[in-house]
Amino acid sequence: MSTSSENTSSMNLTVTFRHTEPTDALKQHASEKISACIKKYVRNHSEVHVILSVEKRDHTAEVTVRAKDFDVTSKAVTEDLYTAIDKLMHTLDVQLRKQKEKIVDHKNVPVLS
Repeated sequence: MSTSSENTSSMNLTVTFRHTEPTDALKQHASEKISACIKKYVRNHSEVHVILSVEKRDHTAEVTVRAKDFDVTSKAVTEDLYTAIDKLMHTLDVQLRKQKEKIVDHKNVPVLS
């Protein structure tokens, strides 16, 4: 198992490799995709943990995002880690968009007097 961290302005991103050789290309691919997605929806400080693992033919990408207002977890399993990361990005994007809409809708609810 190998872990590496990247600290951007408001995001602490950690990438962990399990049962596979850590490569800079995989780490960079995951970091770029996930940080771009998170920056669209999360404005405050967030903790992001990415786990890339291989077990037989299953290549798994998993991410946990902990922000001030919510926690989101997403997981994708394919036959290739790059594809798993891309598939993970789609589900993460949908989940983060829903969370942001909930927060925005909640703040814009008119107060009954």
